[in-house]
Amino acid sequence: MHEAILRAAAELVVSGGYERLTMEAIAARAGVGKQTVYRRWAAKSAVVAEAALAGHLLPGHGPPADTGDVVADLRTWLRRTGSWLADPGSAAVVRGLAAAASDSPRDGTRLYGEVTGPLWDALVRRLDRGVAEGRLRAGADLGAAADALLGTLLYRVLAGTGAPTADEADGLLDVLFGGLLRDVRGDPPAALDTTPPAP
Repeated sequence: MHEAILRAAAELVVSGGYERLTMEAIAARAGVGKQTVYRRWAAKSAVVAEAALAGHLLPGHGPPADTGDVVADLRTWLRRTGSWLADPGSAAVVRGLAAAASDSPRDGTRLYGEVTGPLWDALVRRLDRGVAEGRLRAGADLGAAADALLGTLLYRVLAGTGAPTADEADGLLDVLFGGLLRDVRGDPPAALDTTPPAP
């Protein structure tokens, strides 16, 4: 019964969005009484948070791979994540999780601790290995770079502008790795080098 309720909440978030989700609808979808749901969870935010933590609402592709080329790995990860977010149901999931976290600071802390935080950590670790590979500058604020990657994806979904396309993902990486400042000598900016370092 517990899992049926979590599955019902996940299905309703994907199909109708968090805003339209109600405890009554969750109970009806799961085939249980409303009081059964309320005995386990005080609010829909708690049900959605637990459904996510139980694996019913999250993508399976996880953090970026490590092929030895940090730029290529992050490009692949951004494109793959963007493709997942381009699905309306996936975008509804992200909006629902953001709303659930906003509705309940306790659930927000749980979601960050078990979902967003580990992904942020994985991105920082991959960037740190990019430093070790000699591709990225030592001393750079890798946490800020991870914030930029995750923040861009979240902003695009919450603002309703759609997930970044492959070209937009490349543009984000170009700014992230190449920067915006002009060369003081007036040289044109260098194109993003995606060639792996020599062994």
